[in-house]
Amino acid sequence: MDFDALIAELRTLRESVTGVTDTVIAAVDGIPIVADAAMSIDPAKLSALAAADLGIARQAVEVTGKGTLGQTVVFGSEGYMAVFAISRSALMVVIGDKELNVGRLLFACRPVIERIGSILADRVGSRH
Repeated sequence: MDFDALIAELRTLRESVTGVTDTVIAAVDGIPIVADAAMSIDPAKLSALAAADLGIARQAVEVTGKGTLGQTVVFGSEGYMAVFAISRSALMVVIGDKELNVGRLLFACRPVIERIGSILADRVGSRH
């Protein structure tokens, strides 16, 4: 797996969207793949929390017949946590402070998620 390419995508996102403080790519079972996060952030705990968030949201979308889940955003008094479905097997979690413009984040994440998805797909394809 090209961990350097994944980290580069996370750093680019953090640097291009004001307010993004931490990012993690994880498997949907909550196991972290790679993180660009402060030392105070535990990627394993954040990945597990994001996987649970995504799983519940995915079930809600399916039960209500609203299509395929794209992302969830949790609004807190001191900032935000957004969880993006990369594929059926991977997710990206983004933590932001109060300065985060959520609309800008959602717009900026579209191409990042596509590139990360391609990097992860290359890993799956290279196993065969």
